[in-house]
Amino acid sequence: MSRKYVLVVVMAAVLAACRSHYEVASVERSRILVDARYDHYQDAGAVDFMAHYQQVVDSVMGPVVGRSAKYMTPHRPESELSNLLADIMVWASDVYHEHPDFGVYNMGGVRADLPKGDVTYGDVLDIAPFENKIAFVTLTGEEVLELFSQFASTGGEGVSHGVRLVITRDGKLVSASLKGEPIDPNRDYRIATIDYLVGGNDKMLAFQKSKQVNSPQEYENNTRFIIMNYFREQTKQGKMVDAEMEGRVIVKE
Repeated sequence: MSRKYVLVVVMAAVLAACRSHYEVASVERSRILVDARYDHYQDAGAVDFMAHYQQVVDSVMGPVVGRSAKYMTPHRPESELSNLLADIMVWASDVYHEHPDFGVYNMGGVRADLPKGDVTYGDVLDIAPFENKIAFVTLTGEEVLELFSQFASTGGEGVSHGVRLVITRDGKLVSASLKGEPIDPNRDYRIATIDYLVGGNDKMLAFQKSKQVNSPQEYENNTRFIIMNYFREQTKQGKMVDAEMEGRVIVKE
């Protein structure tokens, strides 16, 4: 038996032994910024080796795509950044010949803050690092209420302008309206969102009931490019990108 196969057999035995004695109790994550506190002494050889690659990365990530009027960070139940991203999904709909009633963007998909001032390709990539594509789906009003109840259970998700949800601190939906009108259980609603959520991910199980799904999978339909296009369009119009807190998701006291 070759050494490679001996190693495989030994590793399989070790893993089997581990499985018989240990179970994963929980998984937690956090971000650690590796800066001078952790890497005070630079290795000159490593710095020289990385210099060429740093230039390449900077040339890709450095171009400015637009400007932001303020620093924005994602947080529940509502945030300026999640409002902005949900609105951008609706904004992009004309390109796809769609007319959504509202947009949805998951808080878990917003992976970084938006800086004030110049916003680069790299900044947008940090915010939307996944290969998620824009998607348009239809849900009945009853299914929309189910979806909004799931939003309440997580403490709030990104919804576009015109949506107003009132939820309780213990994760219950009190009321839901769109443009001042209560959600009608008997009519259909068109929604702009991302394909990841259409699969029912991030506890948005109601999306699994979606009909008339339009989810173009070409690379250019990635949400990061749609976000960049929005920034570029605002720049062409001489505008800075901005968003406000509007009471889209309110926690009932």
